[in-house]
Amino acid sequence: MQTVDGRNMTTVTQFILLGFPLFPHLSVLFFCLILLSYLLTTSGNVLILTLVFLDRRLHRPMYFFLCNLAIMDICYTNSIVPNMLRGFLVDGKSISLTSCFTQSYIYFLVGTAQFLLLAVMSYDRYVAICHPLRYTAIMHRRVYLQLIAGVWLGSFFSFLVPTTLIMRLPFCFNVMDHFFCDVGPLLRNSCTDTTAIQMLIFANSSILLFTFLVTFVSYSNIAIAILKIKTAEGRGKAFSTCSSHAIVVTLIFGSCIFIYSRPTLGQTSDFNKLVAVVNTVVVPLINPFIYTLRNQNVKEILKDRMFSCGKML
Repeated sequence: MQTVDGRNMTTVTQFILLGFPLFPHLSVLFFCLILLSYLLTTSGNVLILTLVFLDRRLHRPMYFFLCNLAIMDICYTNSIVPNMLRGFLVDGKSISLTSCFTQSYIYFLVGTAQFLLLAVMSYDRYVAICHPLRYTAIMHRRVYLQLIAGVWLGSFFSFLVPTTLIMRLPFCFNVMDHFFCDVGPLLRNSCTDTTAIQMLIFANSSILLFTFLVTFVSYSNIAIAILKIKTAEGRGKAFSTCSSHAIVVTLIFGSCIFIYSRPTLGQTSDFNKLVAVVNTVVVPLINPFIYTLRNQNVKEILKDRMFSCGKML
């Protein structure tokens, strides 16, 4: 059977992920580095979830949001990195069609939820810093539960239609020049015209721009409020925290807007793979340390728990 452009249409049951074209000795090096970052990411996020679950002092909206961020990072890395690590040790890695679609949807589900959550977290910090007396009235339990429900439901439905359409596509080629099932390589392997799906994905990328706008406005107002602090020590501490958050936000939004806010088929795969490493490896690694483990309350609780464990031993 042939497509309209004359290519042979075959039944593809699996894809071969080419991964990174590295020399063998570099493959082992990168395997070790990414394995280390994966272990640190997972253990850091599990530690956060454990601390918040066990200590009532952390049962506040901010830490509830951070727990959701930790869950997202765990899902994010576990959907991509284990297969990525196997690809460093095997010359070409196969993945079934079903697993490929599942991986792609989890990637976009969790990724979109993370953008929405960052916007919610920035608004939460804006209320806490700019309206501290009204914080408990604005961010009460019902509100932050509704916000988290909106984050997950909004993410679930935003890419449900594009994913369903991609799953119905016929595929002519099974070689994918990437280390995971990203939407661009998937569409390039299709036998049919995917312009409509590309435009739908491009339209969905407006979520990135909306959440970036909310985050930017929130942190801008926070910066203005910090500048009004009279003591230099107070301004220094506040700016230290906000600058760390700004680095994470810049990495996440900058890399994803670069990749997904433009048509998918005209992108260079090698550079996109490097940018994707930032999202799948670097950002989940630094999130626990930037947002939680550097927090003074968390550090004190962690010391208390370690001291208690030491006394028991």
